[in-house]
Amino acid sequence: MVLILVGVLAVFAAPRFLAMNDLYARGFHDETLAYLRYAHKTAIAQRRTVCATFTGTNMGLTVAAVAGATSCGGTLIGPKGESPAAVSAKGGVSYSGTPISFGFNGLGQPIDNAGLVLGAVDLPLIQVTGASNSITVEPGTGYVHE
Repeated sequence: MVLILVGVLAVFAAPRFLAMNDLYARGFHDETLAYLRYAHKTAIAQRRTVCATFTGTNMGLTVAAVAGATSCGGTLIGPKGESPAAVSAKGGVSYSGTPISFGFNGLGQPIDNAGLVLGAVDLPLIQVTGASNSITVEPGTGYVHE
């Protein structure tokens, strides 16, 4: 009986444990989504620009020093209390193509580095390699969703 149970576990459970990149990809996707939502809400609550900067495996969030400024140079404390707020991939996971950096103004609208509100064609589609869903930022409202 024990051998049968071990055999069943080996057939069904072992492949799931060995496919850690899928788990890391989903976690990185979810964390990126949460941090972008946090950036959007922070921009509205503080009435300041919050910028999201991407590299192949990282996303960092910064905040404008004063309300109305379009450049971000200040440190934004993350939702877990970390300073600066950032998301880092692990286990060989990355963004599929580096998304363009953008920000949210005090109204929560997505903006470019010059402070201009982004339209639908200008907004980045954020995709994590190995994750099935992409992250979308809505023009006009800045709503972040899958």
